[in-house]
Amino acid sequence: MLELDFWFFAIAAPAVVFAGISKAGFGSGASFASASILALVLDPGLALGVILPLLMLMDVSALKPYWGKWDWVVSGRMILGALPGVALGALLFVRTDADVFRVLIGAISIGFVIWQVGRARGWIRLAQAALPAWVGVLTGAVAGFTSFVSHAGGPPAAVYLLSLNPTKTGYQANTVLIFTAINVFKFVPYAFLGMFTLQTFTANLALAPFALLGAWMGVRAHHLVPERAFFALTYVLLLLTGTKLIWDGLT
Repeated sequence: MLELDFWFFAIAAPAVVFAGISKAGFGSGASFASASILALVLDPGLALGVILPLLMLMDVSALKPYWGKWDWVVSGRMILGALPGVALGALLFVRTDADVFRVLIGAISIGFVIWQVGRARGWIRLAQAALPAWVGVLTGAVAGFTSFVSHAGGPPAAVYLLSLNPTKTGYQANTVLIFTAINVFKFVPYAFLGMFTLQTFTANLALAPFALLGAWMGVRAHHLVPERAFFALTYVLLLLTGTKLIWDGLT
């Protein structure tokens, strides 16, 4: 049951702003923190259903500032790979209960932190040379799957995109285009799975200004705010929410 009370908005509004900043300014990597946070107080399916239309609104807001700065070939092969990944996510979702998804979202949250810290410390090293095209299709499929089940497609997409040694803005533009397409792919199966209701629609309307505010802030933060400082807060949030979700799912 989705209760649109004070506590819902006290949790959801900051989470949506945070997602908008990440999505429009820092490659979408931490935008799924909003779904993880909402899954603390909602059934995971409802949390995902509330967040998706807001992510799509952020996509539309972020397309214009980065228009034409992406690589059509690179983005295209990842978008093509994402289709079977989204389909697999939908099949799994039909056959799995909510507690399994709490554990899965929690594990992805903690895994994201390990991935980012490992990269920063040099424990995880990406290929020095550009990865081959087939890896782009494969990581697109993984991104499609993880995006479907937890809106967490950023890390697998980064494996391929960062190997191409892009500029900061080029990387951001590619992620905006790729996840705009992935979120469109997800919309129809989400609807068939009953993840959109009148209550989620009402919540979307109420939270839309926060999504737009976050996207606006993200575009400006892209040029002003150190990525390290932004993600430091992300790591703390995801460790706490990920641990809590795994505990709730197992107990």
